[in-house]
Amino acid sequence: MKIAITAMGNTLESDVDPRFGRAKFFAIYETDDGSVEFVDNEQSLNTPSGAGIQAGSNVVKSGAKVLITGNCGPKAFRTLDAAGIKVVIGAKGTVGEVAEGFKKGEYEYATTANVEGHW
Repeated sequence: MKIAITAMGNTLESDVDPRFGRAKFFAIYETDDGSVEFVDNEQSLNTPSGAGIQAGSNVVKSGAKVLITGNCGPKAFRTLDAAGIKVVIGAKGTVGEVAEGFKKGEYEYATTANVEGHW
């Protein structure tokens, strides 16, 4: 299964980006074989508004079934939920650590956003 993890850099040793819509990168991690692809989120990072919705669309296009991030606002959460993507919030550590933690079942899915928009 593909999962998307917000990342501050483009390696497995990069820290999880606490922001979803304005994350620097998305790590698209394949849990079956451990392969990873990093997707630049610069277009959402620099947009004046709608970053969460645009980033949500990018995650949908990646084929990920789960998003793991630090925080997720209401519009982005609704976009992901409408696409059937489950969201994990409150993630900390490196992309590699979080991916392994997900595979071990250490995370629970969120039922709502945890921050207001434009935080």
